[in-house]
Amino acid sequence: MRKTTTLGLTLGFAVAFAGTAAAQIKMGVAGPITGPSASSGAQLKNGTDMAAADVNAAGGILGQKIVLSYGDDASDPKQGVSVANKFAGDGIKFIVGHYNSGVTMPSSEVYQENGMLEITPSATNPKITERGMWNIFRTCGRDDQQGAVAAAYIVQHFKGKKIAIVHDKTTYGQGLADETKKAMNAKGMKEVLYEGINLGDKDFSALVSKIKASGADLIYWGGLYTEGGLIVRQMRDQGVKAPLMGGDGITAATASPTTNSPRSRGPAPRAR
Repeated sequence: MRKTTTLGLTLGFAVAFAGTAAAQIKMGVAGPITGPSASSGAQLKNGTDMAAADVNAAGGILGQKIVLSYGDDASDPKQGVSVANKFAGDGIKFIVGHYNSGVTMPSSEVYQENGMLEITPSATNPKITERGMWNIFRTCGRDDQQGAVAAAYIVQHFKGKKIAIVHDKTTYGQGLADETKKAMNAKGMKEVLYEGINLGDKDFSALVSKIKASGADLIYWGGLYTEGGLIVRQMRDQGVKAPLMGGDGITAATASPTTNSPRSRGPAPRAR
C-alpha cells in the first residue's frame, strides 16, 4: 500500500509540475528494439504506442498529451545504462521499461539518481523491487512467485519422474531456474541435471546429449523463447520427447508451436 501511494503521489506531482512548464508529458520507452529479444521489444513499443494514443485521444492526462521517446538497449546492461543517461539528459521523467531483468537493475539506479519514475512490464527478478528504491515498479509477477507455481505443478504432475533444469545464465533465466529448483527441492524433489547455456548459442547438441543421458521426463527452462525453441527443436531431432516447461519468458506467440510446453505464471501484483 505504501508503494502504491508513493507511485500515485509521484505521478501527481510530476504531472502538476509538467503542466507549469509545457503542454506535454515526456515518457521514455526502453527495451530491446534490436538484438536477441527484438520481437519482445517490438511488442513493448507497439503496446506503449497504442496506450499513449488511447490516452491522448481521450484528452491526455490533466489536459497534457503524452509524447514518447524510444531507447534501444539491445538486451545489454551497458547499453541500457546509456539509454537511461540519454533519457535523463533529455529531461524525461517517466520510463516504460526495461524488458530484461539484467538491464533493468543498473538502469534503474540512473533513473533514481535523476528523479525518474520507472515501470517495467516484464523484469521479474525479485531484487529489482527489494533494494529500497522509491522509483521502480513492475506490472508482472516475480521469479520467486513463478518458481513456486512451477514447483507445485511439477510435484503434482511429475511426481517420481526425472526433472532436468536448464537456464541461460542471465539474471532472469538463472534466477527463475534457481527459484524453481529451490521450491522443488523443498517439496522433496531433486533434479537429475542442472545446466547452464550461453545466451545467443545456436548449437545445443552437447546439452541435448546430457539431457538424453539423464533420462529426464521434463526439462524446466529458465530463459527466453529464442534459445528455448531451439533447444526443443534439437531435442526432437535427437529423439528426446520430454516436454520443456518455462515461465513468462516463453510466452511469445512464436514459442508455442515450437515448445508445445506448459508454462508457469504466478500472480501479477502491481506494487511488489
